[in-house]
Amino acid sequence: MSQKKEALNFVILLGIVSLCADATYEGARSITGAYLGVLGASGTVVGLVAGLGELIGYGFRLVIGYLSDQTRKYWGITTLGYFINTAVVPLLALAGRWEVAAGLMIAERTGKAIRTPPRDVLLSHAASQVGRGFGFGLHEAMDQIGAVMGPLSVAAVLYFHGGYQGGFAILIVPAVLGLIVLLIGQRLYPNPRDFEVDTPTLKGEGLPRVFWIYLAAVALVAAGYADFPLIAYHLQSKAIASNQTIPLLYAVAMAVDAVAALIFGRLFDRSGISILTIAVFLSFMFAPLVFLGSSNFAFAGMILWGVGMGAQESIMKAAVAGMVPMDKRASAYGIFSAGYGLSWFFGSALMGILYDRSVMWLVVFSVISQLAAIPIFLLLRRHRT
Repeated sequence: MSQKKEALNFVILLGIVSLCADATYEGARSITGAYLGVLGASGTVVGLVAGLGELIGYGFRLVIGYLSDQTRKYWGITTLGYFINTAVVPLLALAGRWEVAAGLMIAERTGKAIRTPPRDVLLSHAASQVGRGFGFGLHEAMDQIGAVMGPLSVAAVLYFHGGYQGGFAILIVPAVLGLIVLLIGQRLYPNPRDFEVDTPTLKGEGLPRVFWIYLAAVALVAAGYADFPLIAYHLQSKAIASNQTIPLLYAVAMAVDAVAALIFGRLFDRSGISILTIAVFLSFMFAPLVFLGSSNFAFAGMILWGVGMGAQESIMKAAVAGMVPMDKRASAYGIFSAGYGLSWFFGSALMGILYDRSVMWLVVFSVISQLAAIPIFLLLRRHRT
């Protein structure tokens, strides 16, 4: 079998692992807020637990990225992260107190932080054979399939009166399946770095300047991207969409995310980083459509929101691999994830504050923040990735 075919098989294998993992934790995240409430937590506690989990999850990636590069134990750290990320989810069915459930939720986010930087390095090696844009795009598409399947499975359990405990318990199936596939992949492909053809090594003590400029542009996009809970709150409070319709809008956005990741991945391999300008031009209008329009405009806005998410989760990561030395790639992914996540976190917090004062100011901030990234992407368009 050719090297390229083997690399594609490895990308698909990692995609299956991510599909199962996303089905597990996204299924859980669809009901954890309500579950904490049933266990006696207040709204403040729910918000703090969710925020703290995300903050730890993104911040911890800095440490994990550096540790992965120093130890070269990419497979081992990835496996540990996936185990924690998914194994704690079914245990939520046994949580009798909100404090226990909150601890498990934070552990799940920590597991995701542990596995993401080294996993992206493993994926980047194989993606170099099939096209970095396509490789990361295919992985993101499979990831989003799991993100849709998990919540739907939990919803089915609740529909048939299985309760929250039953909803968490059913998620043991994708959790175990994903870990089995991961262990098989580790055995079949013990050295994914062999996929990557030797290229002239980038020199320098730290990460190159182009990476930091690129991260600044990505941070602007992330800061201006409204999180779905705020969108859902707006759609519900303004009676733009019903409680039953809002999850369907999210599912549509996730499906668009998957398709967009594949399309933009292919375009990235042909046109390079400049394709990000097109992605931003397509997605920046989501905020005016969602927050200022009627139900039809909101639907169109969610499609554009999904397009932007597909680009952010695929080609933005793919570009990093071509900017940094191979032996510092995990550190770069850790910094990239932390910078992206923290920008998203603070941007979302600011948009929440703006929403309570003026929806128009929220829209203005979102649009300006995203459009401000375009000149930087154009500045970097000649950099070979």
